Amino acid sequence: MISTLLVANRGEIACRIFRTCRALGIATVAVYSDADADALHVREADTAVRLPGAAPADTYLRGDLVVRAALAAGADAVHPGYGFLSENAGFARAVQDAGLVWVGPPVKAIELMASKTRAKELMAAAGVPLLAPVDPERATADDLPLLLKAAAGGGGRGMRIVHELVDLPAELTAATAEATAAFGDGEVFAEPYVERGRHVEVQVMADGHGGVWALGTRDCSLQRRHQKVIEEAPAPGLDDALRTRLHDAAVAAAQAVGYQGAGTVEFLLAADGRPYFLEMNTRLQVEHPVTEAVHGLDLVALQLRIAEGEPLPAPAPPAPHGHAVEARLYAEDPTHDWQPQTGPLHTFHVPGEPGLRLDTGYTDGDTIGVHYDPMIAKVIAHAPTRTEAVRLLARALERARIHGPVTNRELLVRSLRHPDFLAARLDTGFYDRHLDALTTGPEEDGPRRAALAAALADAATRQHGPGPGPVRLGAWRNISSQPRTKRYRAEPDGTEHRAAYRTTRTGPVPETGEQVIAAGPGRVTLEADGITHHFDIAVHGDTAYVDTATRSYTLTALPRFTDPTDRTEPGSLLAPMPGTVVRVAEGLTPGAAVRAGQPLIWLEAMKMEHRILAPASGTLAALHAAPGLQVEVGALLAVVQDVQEEPKP
Repeated sequence: MISTLLVANRGEIACRIFRTCRALGIATVAVYSDADADALHVREADTAVRLPGAAPADTYLRGDLVVRAALAAGADAVHPGYGFLSENAGFARAVQDAGLVWVGPPVKAIELMASKTRAKELMAAAGVPLLAPVDPERATADDLPLLLKAAAGGGGRGMRIVHELVDLPAELTAATAEATAAFGDGEVFAEPYVERGRHVEVQVMADGHGGVWALGTRDCSLQRRHQKVIEEAPAPGLDDALRTRLHDAAVAAAQAVGYQGAGTVEFLLAADGRPYFLEMNTRLQVEHPVTEAVHGLDLVALQLRIAEGEPLPAPAPPAPHGHAVEARLYAEDPTHDWQPQTGPLHTFHVPGEPGLRLDTGYTDGDTIGVHYDPMIAKVIAHAPTRTEAVRLLARALERARIHGPVTNRELLVRSLRHPDFLAARLDTGFYDRHLDALTTGPEEDGPRRAALAAALADAATRQHGPGPGPVRLGAWRNISSQPRTKRYRAEPDGTEHRAAYRTTRTGPVPETGEQVIAAGPGRVTLEADGITHHFDIAVHGDTAYVDTATRSYTLTALPRFTDPTDRTEPGSLLAPMPGTVVRVAEGLTPGAAVRAGQPLIWLEAMKMEHRILAPASGTLAALHAAPGLQVEVGALLAVVQDVQEEPKP
């Protein structure tokens, strides 16, 4: 019997596992890096053990330190969560060799599925449908498009899509380098890229007594950078015959490797409905809550019971009921190549309504740092029908109060309400087709009125102090006939908005025609065209966060900081975010010729890799980046001198 469990992970998954442990009467142990010393998962654990350092390679990826921490804290079991060491056979073996219970599949099963190439060979022998592999050295135009994938690891790392043969060598080199850096294994394989395919997976749960459950399907087609954004269960639009085929294939995959515990068998559905095996994840998945909601189960509790040697509670799983949808809330900017964002999370609140669930590793006042995945939370909605679940989730995200770094919240809301999503026309190219429309749109009055509300709240604060109550409009002094103005820059699009109003004895009168009903430091009410609009304002430094009933705005009062591009010479390449330089282009030295759009520097931040491209064809005048260098946002990485410029003395 497990009495004390160490979770070899961090963030929301650690908090989620602790929640089940509390319900089962199991004591909990957290491990944490120096960067996570004040993290929520540390605060929620009964005991916490420090792993000195900040980078994952020095802390959460050090299996020896994690095992040592478990023994020191008196734990008798280890749960790996997902990511980090969760699919590391060596770590699983080390846990068991130390006399601890491993809450995961057998070491042999992890080893068999660790390499996607070897796993595909095993699945072919078990009769699971597969895409035919392609030898990159012999690929022809008829094989295009190709998908390059790292044989080890996951999460979209080491993946490239190749549409032109001329690009294949460079993309193969890039995929190999990224796979080596991420997983310590540079093996990359190629297979046909199925355009407009759906990503559908089956949750399996197996015990040590021969029992295997196939817990329905999940659709995870909405992805960015090959990483999932919105998931749902059951996968919509599948007929009974296809569901049965997927379930049977998943069970066969689990039985082929003698699987135990929670696992996921992932498939790609072609446009013609044919399924192809992608991989088996030998761990709990990020999206497991939608399966839990639909089947009324606690998968972590089942993992723990199976680890204790118990069989599954019944020959067949509980029947599904209703529909569940999960959205991953990321600190990232979808309008700027999904760049991860960092900084303090001043306010984080998602409304708690029946049918809603929040899994997170953050609370108000926490800081989102540069070392780990930018996911803030998962928001899950469960309802009798898909339509109701989608509507409930979209409205919950819309009403959330998130004051801090830029997030993908607005993108999630618009995605959930997009006609293709509502009609379940799903495939992995959703964001390739719709991103521009989902991140832009006609909203002329919203940001402008939000800026006006922020300016009025600022004036009320200056006149009456920061109290939250409304300001009696007659208290405004008529001191000038000139309008008062304040400029704001909307984040993340950078558009500027000017708020102007005149003060009268009865209150402020905006130049744009709205009527001010009430104006206080924290709340402003405007009337326009007979419609009343409420604005809640929270100010942190120069930034005002303005929340309405349907939208949220982040506004920076101007002037704030000098843009680093204003004080750098033309052709300067600046770091778009804080991160670590992982490599530079081969042979890149000052004086080298570069071409426009050529990748020069690879920067990694929050488990994502970003390429810094040459802005124009010319000569590399300076190079300040080197592998391993940690840089802050705006740091000068290199200078490219346009070929039309005269050389500098």
